[in-house]
Amino acid sequence: MGSIGMGFSMSLDGFVAGPNDEVDRVFRWYFTGDTGHVVSSGNEEFNMSEDGADLIEGAGKTTGALVTGRRTFDIAKAWGGKHPMDVPVVVVTHRIPQEWVKEGSPFVFVTDGVEHAVAEAKRIAGDNGIAVGAPSIAQQCLKAGLIDEIQIDLVPVLLGQGIRLFDDLGSEPIELECTKITPGPGVTHLTFRVLK
Repeated sequence: MGSIGMGFSMSLDGFVAGPNDEVDRVFRWYFTGDTGHVVSSGNEEFNMSEDGADLIEGAGKTTGALVTGRRTFDIAKAWGGKHPMDVPVVVVTHRIPQEWVKEGSPFVFVTDGVEHAVAEAKRIAGDNGIAVGAPSIAQQCLKAGLIDEIQIDLVPVLLGQGIRLFDDLGSEPIELECTKITPGPGVTHLTFRVLK
């Protein structure tokens, strides 16, 4: 069984998006390097550092499913019908968008919480890993003790406001071990193991 990880580009003051859901500043590092990287879906190409491209490519090769939230799904407009990682996506929601419930859809909708969504993602992913890709879902998974690894692409900008990644985690500390630090142009990649 693969591990469960969360990965986010984040400002130095802890925001993964601005107040209007804009991500241009935290994703700027995707376009500041000299190495072309075509995402798994083949729909986009980024120019990042070689180390950054290796991290993204490595995650793509080991991920068998993604868990996200309905808000992120809607903001991304369902990624045009195919997530950039080109893996099945489990969406935690209260209301299932019926237009995506069809044969061949890469989206699975779960209405009974993150634990069930992660269980469904494990079933889909098999021996591969699971990525968690929405701030609120990541927070819920952290509180429930479901996350094994945290990948942060720390961007040197202070947004001052927006959507924080580590809000609403409860009162108990979550201990981490830093396992890797990789600098790059406009970003520092940090990897942490969650101590359980």
